[in-house]
Amino acid sequence: MAQRAVIVGGGITGALVAWSLQRDGWQVTVLEGAHVGAGSSSRTAAGIRQQFSTPETVIGMRYSVDFYRRFPELVGGPSPLVENGYLFLLEGDDAVVQARQRVAMQRECGLDDVELLDPAETVARFPWVDGERISGATWCPSDGFLRPELVYNEAIDAVRAAGGAVRQGAPVVEGRHQGGRLQAVRAGADWHEGDLFVDATNAWSPRLADALGAVRLPVVPLKRFLWFIERSEALSADAMAAMPLVITPPGAYCRPENSERLLTGFAMDLPPEPDFSYEDQDVVPAAFSHRSGTDSHAFEAWLTLAEYLPPVGELAGIAATTSGFYGTTPDHNPFLGFDPVLGNLLRLVGFSGHGAMFGPFTAAVASALATAGRDLSEVQVLGRTASLRPFALGRSFRHGEQMVI
Repeated sequence: MAQRAVIVGGGITGALVAWSLQRDGWQVTVLEGAHVGAGSSSRTAAGIRQQFSTPETVIGMRYSVDFYRRFPELVGGPSPLVENGYLFLLEGDDAVVQARQRVAMQRECGLDDVELLDPAETVARFPWVDGERISGATWCPSDGFLRPELVYNEAIDAVRAAGGAVRQGAPVVEGRHQGGRLQAVRAGADWHEGDLFVDATNAWSPRLADALGAVRLPVVPLKRFLWFIERSEALSADAMAAMPLVITPPGAYCRPENSERLLTGFAMDLPPEPDFSYEDQDVVPAAFSHRSGTDSHAFEAWLTLAEYLPPVGELAGIAATTSGFYGTTPDHNPFLGFDPVLGNLLRLVGFSGHGAMFGPFTAAVASALATAGRDLSEVQVLGRTASLRPFALGRSFRHGEQMVI
């Protein structure tokens, strides 16, 4: 009889982990508190990049890009990957020095197409950048962004087609355990027994830990906002559709949602909301709404982008605001490992805004850990060794990920 895996959470992480474990021969049940994709996965900017400051993440994200390229043949459905690239703009000599060191490290990790550009090279390739404002840029054409709804819907469909169970409207409220191992979890009136349990709830992880009697990891839910700017004649439809995901030195960023809309964001923190509900994900305070006039943070983000990308400042106007939660950790790296108290509970949470891009790598790590039945110090992906120490549950948080937006 196949071993049973119960995955709690039906976003990108939960869907891809369920798909991966099922391929390994596990009998899979997914328990989602609302509906598939109801959490952060449907509210993400959905960037996917390999330009990180943590070597292990660079290797893992190279695996994720490769997986998403092969998504139609592996999982099914259309490709969710849009390889428009990522462009990090740099300002100041120190930023260039640090970028040069990062690019060298990234190349050592196998990211051969990442480049450090000077201002003239940047403008030659991206004429909508103000070359007088920047000191250079890093550019990787194999980065880009995802269509997240394709990822979680197609993966869940594949799980169902292969005989897996998916229960929606099934928030987990209780666990039954013995001898330091979970035996079953309760969702509604139903108990779901398993040999392996997976926490793929990200920002919801602290409350799941309390319900199950697991360790409460330092995962903090922080609200983030996205704004959508309508195109004007300042940028042609083709030019907008071809834009990479661009990150300015202050942290404002943008990418095309389509040929007529630019998705924009800016890391502006609000106090943590540990008791948020599904409905709270879509609550936009007036100060962050595009309807609040030019004093709102929406316009601050737009004006910041315009300082570095002048044509963006001439677009038609902000048409919409959306919001959701990051499940953040002290060092902005996720937790990937077994719970110290409940030895068969795998914790895959705390992605700090990078859960969609981590998804395939997270699933590969989950499969390796599930097969071993214990924590591992490393995994092999794309013929390279990726240490799992930066993602260990008991780490010290001394070396944080620097490239977080």
